Amino acid sequence: MTWVLFDYGNVLSLPQPKADVEAMAAAAGADQDTFERGYWKHRLEFDRGTITPRAFWSLALNRDVGDEEVARLVELDVASWSHPNRDTVAVMERLPRVALLSNAPDCVADGIDGLPWMARVEPRFYSARMRMTKPDPEIYLAVLDGLGAEPGEVTFVDDRLENIEAAERVGIVGVHFREPGDLAPLLG
Repeated sequence: MTWVLFDYGNVLSLPQPKADVEAMAAAAGADQDTFERGYWKHRLEFDRGTITPRAFWSLALNRDVGDEEVARLVELDVASWSHPNRDTVAVMERLPRVALLSNAPDCVADGIDGLPWMARVEPRFYSARMRMTKPDPEIYLAVLDGLGAEPGEVTFVDDRLENIEAAERVGIVGVHFREPGDLAPLLG
């Protein structure tokens, strides 16, 4: 194996803490359930980079959102995805060649890029910057090209089975992540 390609959310980072999601909902003046439905309903297009932060938050909240509110919601959103899964990061730090493939909008990608514990992960592939998302097969082919690797030289770790299955269809080795112990085989 030449590369281990990690997903970010719920793998290298912890799931969004409930308190962080509650803070976003409160900042938006929305009840939690309505907020979460809107947030996830439009997230894939935001991750793909086909809508702006203002368009995303306006769609998610079902109302026009101004620049100051967008900036605050982006700040809270980035913070909600910035909690490392320390056990996974410890495994990642022991591997010789690691890269990242994450469905993330540009603003969240910028936040991830600034996290000190992500400095070792290079290169980083973000869906919004590539204008495609997992599990589209094209994203895996583009990553292979970017790594200069053959499919069998890459192991992809993701928490979503549909993303693993899509990577495997192009010949990448998949590891379905549920907990850090799933990564033990990567250490040899």
